[in-house]
Amino acid sequence: MLNLKNSLIATLLAAASIGAFAQTAATPRVDQREANQQARIANGAASGELTGKETVRLEKEQAAINKAEAHAKGDGTVTKHERKRLHRMQNAASKDIHAQKHDAQTAK
Repeated sequence: MLNLKNSLIATLLAAASIGAFAQTAATPRVDQREANQQARIANGAASGELTGKETVRLEKEQAAINKAEAHAKGDGTVTKHERKRLHRMQNAASKDIHAQKHDAQTAK
């Protein structure tokens, strides 16, 4: 009787963990682009290509993308529409990073 009860508990725990894993929304492309953009911002700040104000603004833009991603993952599924929105946000951020790194302003 005890082995049957332990077996049942183990089966229920395994099923619960599989269910929780299945609900985790994966966004590997979004995460990779986010890491790349963070590195670009850090490199621009370190090299002086970005001023302090530019760096802060770009970091805020990345924070907004993170917030949108967390919201999209909130229900356990990232829909096609949500992925498209995240990619558009990242495209705009990438253009902003490029523009700010290549403008005439430099850190003092």
